[in-house]
Amino acid sequence: MYELLDAATRARPDAVVVTSPGGQTTYAELSASVQAIATALVERGERRIAVLLTEPAEVLAVLAACSRIGVEACVYPLAATDEAVDEMVRRFEHEVVVTDRTGLGSPVVAFGALTSVAPGPLPELPESRPIMAMTTGTSGFPRGVRHEWDRLLRAVRKIKPAPDHRWLLAYGLNQFGGLQILIHVLAAQAQLVAATSFQPRDALGAMRESGVTHASGTPTFWRFLLAEMASDGGPVPGLRQVTLGGEAVPGALLDRLRERFPDAHLSQIYGATEFGQNVTVRDGRPGLPISMLEPGGDVQFKVTDGELWVLSKASMLGYHGEEAVPEGSWRATGDLVEVVGDRIEFRGRKTDVVNVGGVKVHPIPVEDRVSKVAGVSLVRAYGRPNPMVGHVLAVEIVLEPGFEESVVAREVREACADLPPPARPRSIKFLETMSTTGNKMLRGAAR
Repeated sequence: MYELLDAATRARPDAVVVTSPGGQTTYAELSASVQAIATALVERGERRIAVLLTEPAEVLAVLAACSRIGVEACVYPLAATDEAVDEMVRRFEHEVVVTDRTGLGSPVVAFGALTSVAPGPLPELPESRPIMAMTTGTSGFPRGVRHEWDRLLRAVRKIKPAPDHRWLLAYGLNQFGGLQILIHVLAAQAQLVAATSFQPRDALGAMRESGVTHASGTPTFWRFLLAEMASDGGPVPGLRQVTLGGEAVPGALLDRLRERFPDAHLSQIYGATEFGQNVTVRDGRPGLPISMLEPGGDVQFKVTDGELWVLSKASMLGYHGEEAVPEGSWRATGDLVEVVGDRIEFRGRKTDVVNVGGVKVHPIPVEDRVSKVAGVSLVRAYGRPNPMVGHVLAVEIVLEPGFEESVVAREVREACADLPPPARPRSIKFLETMSTTGNKMLRGAAR
């Protein structure tokens, strides 16, 4: 990452790299901070640190400095409580937390204390330059995923300078999606735009105010954003690129995005923190093209017993505290798929399958069908406990403004009438909003 910043600074020193509620930061200003931070970390002798900072420019500066001197950094989620942060420090064995937060029981150093150090000579580039990312923790306590910067940056050679691009930050920087956006912005010598929060309402405001041209977010984020646009009636952002990733992408959502942003290119990215890189699909269709199953390339796929497996040249080194993963190892993704014609269609996560009287029901196809009903803004299908058959399928729905619950419920039942009986929703519940984590829909039992 340091080399990307150095190249962008030499090419466009006075250009803005980050716009946020805290102000704007140029490439030259960011580079100066990186030199000071790297010097300070060398003087302190730190080897493994945590990062908990609100300003994206500060996070970017710490990550770039660490990549220069071989210090392993890990970004913590801003929403974590003090107790959760202290537990992460204990589990991940971090020496210090770079943060401006007070009240932590763990050793801390303020960002300002690092940038106030006079830049000095730095050692030669180390042979190993590690970084640790975190899983989202949707199925338990987050895990630390160990990577090397050199492997993560293999794909940036394909990114050409695009200084007029303004990318919205719609992922937390503790998420792999957020890290990928940082890498892309630096490689493209572009600008990152951050809102006051990751809530769609704030994101929409930042899009309009800062002239965002490119945005990447989860399908859940885009559903909420479309609902926000429908309710406030404000101007449509002039997006040139809409990217979705992190969850299965239903065809109905692609249709709505295409209608709302007719001048934007639609892309899907498929990846995970463990992969180390993403696969991009630009044909505007849900799922992956079957050509992805052909051998060769930086990322290879295969389907075994209905589950997608991946082999990535940028794959993780392993989880923190566990044995290293042998290079060249295939990895189960946990995503259930079905090859239909020329497409690999997603059916849901293995952990999301609902067992209805011995019949396995995948919630994603049901959600896709329900989402096409007029008036449905958000939908989630899940298994509700039932004493007779173990579980029955239920759905939760958030309505668009102006639609009646009874009418939509009737049309949902009609839309699902030709499904096998176990896949027909047995209950329909209407909510004001949906529970999310990291702008992803919370799965499992009713929330």
